[in-house]
Amino acid sequence: MLLHHRFVHTAKAHARKPAVIDRTTGTRLSYGRALVGALVLAGRFRRLDEGFVGVMLPTSAGCILSVLGTLLSGRTPVMINYSTGAEANCRYAQEKCGFRTIITSRKLIRKLECPEVPGMLFLEDLLAEVTLLEKAAVALRARLPARLLLRDTAADREDAPAVVLFTSGSERDPKAVLLSHRNIEANLEGISEAIALSADDIFLANLPLFHVFGLTTNLFLPIHHGMTMVTYANPLDYRTICDIIREERVTFVVGTPMFMWGYLRKSRPGDFATCRIVLTGADKTPAALREAFREQHDLVLLEGYGCTETAPVISFNRPDANRPGSVGRPLPNVEVRLEDHETGRPCADGEIGKILVKGPSVMLGYYDDFAATSLSMRDGWYDTGDMGYRDADGYLWHVGRLRRFIKVGGEMVSLIRVENVLEACLPEEVSCCVVEVPDGVRGARIVAALTAEVDTAGLSRAMSAELPNIALPRQFVVLPELPTMGSGKIDFRRTTALVREALRGDRGTARP
Repeated sequence: MLLHHRFVHTAKAHARKPAVIDRTTGTRLSYGRALVGALVLAGRFRRLDEGFVGVMLPTSAGCILSVLGTLLSGRTPVMINYSTGAEANCRYAQEKCGFRTIITSRKLIRKLECPEVPGMLFLEDLLAEVTLLEKAAVALRARLPARLLLRDTAADREDAPAVVLFTSGSERDPKAVLLSHRNIEANLEGISEAIALSADDIFLANLPLFHVFGLTTNLFLPIHHGMTMVTYANPLDYRTICDIIREERVTFVVGTPMFMWGYLRKSRPGDFATCRIVLTGADKTPAALREAFREQHDLVLLEGYGCTETAPVISFNRPDANRPGSVGRPLPNVEVRLEDHETGRPCADGEIGKILVKGPSVMLGYYDDFAATSLSMRDGWYDTGDMGYRDADGYLWHVGRLRRFIKVGGEMVSLIRVENVLEACLPEEVSCCVVEVPDGVRGARIVAALTAEVDTAGLSRAMSAELPNIALPRQFVVLPELPTMGSGKIDFRRTTALVREALRGDRGTARP
């Protein structure tokens, strides 16, 4: 089913039920009112050029209605990341995808100190132009049965593009990922088959919708089941989010480990009492975080794994099938293959190899980038660029990006493995990231970035119990904080640049 058709059916079935509780603006919309709002915007968006329309808005009722209105108008939303340089990202998206109009808000660009980019259309202005007569006419039309209402909304094939999302760019320039209606619907179906969900669930929706983790889980998954979405625009306002979870009796929370650490540190007993599912993804979940959540809130964190190109969920742990440390079992409609990264031969259970994925949730391709698509896709299999292994019980274990494996003295070393060992040896309040710097003798040198001064000699001794000498960090660099993407993932490109800059300034501590 097309995503906007799914929304119309859900809105008709749950017309009086709360659809969006926007805790940033105080707006509360029933599914019936949300349908009217989306149809009003769809009418406005039909005046725009056909094809792509940019959307740059914080997670809110306005963003949700804009995405749905864009789809209902027959246009394809291009979700723009405003957290890592709004102006540059707007221009990059316009040039990459060949469109002009960007739906945004004056309040947002003022807050970001972003200059107005040609083509920006402000949501406040659009809504101010809507007359009472227009609202009344749309409200009357919204009362039609779904089958009649859908005759007057955009119709297309399920394999048509539904959204354009950009890869994080944590390691290289972002690519424009084309996801179809079928891609996202298949992912929702796989998630729903793997875990029990219902219209009674109340979903915390505070992840940015320009990231696939947020778009699929915070928007389309709740709509799929008729859940209530509780939105909040700032995922870093940890104390307020804990209050929201308690006050709105949230049952389902997803987020990155960085956000989960924030909730944990700012939460009070009882804040998560109504939560039945707390799922982490987009980055590795430290054992210390899982243990702390269990001790403080009697909650089991369930870790999952996915990619923008797979809409996104590939695998996750379930309440009744959880193997801590793994990223769970693949969705029922997703195939995973592990193969040797050099020979391409299939890997046996327990053998580390490259992770390839096949199934209906795999992207259409990278927009206007045949070369990148061809390199990532072959015979229907998407090459994730990640390394991992599968155990005898079918659980997938993620061990890092292939690019985060380096050769030191001719030996392959996983920087993720080094990070995991380092993290276990550090105080809880200290974060770390391990990066590679060039070395004329060894080919590469491992350097650890830390967010506080520590006893590096003692740290190296502790790590040597778990790692061979060749895998130990040669130097330690202290940074005030680790750069992150809008999704909460560590920005490896920026972290590596900061580490190399610090080393040029001789601000690193060498390992004895």
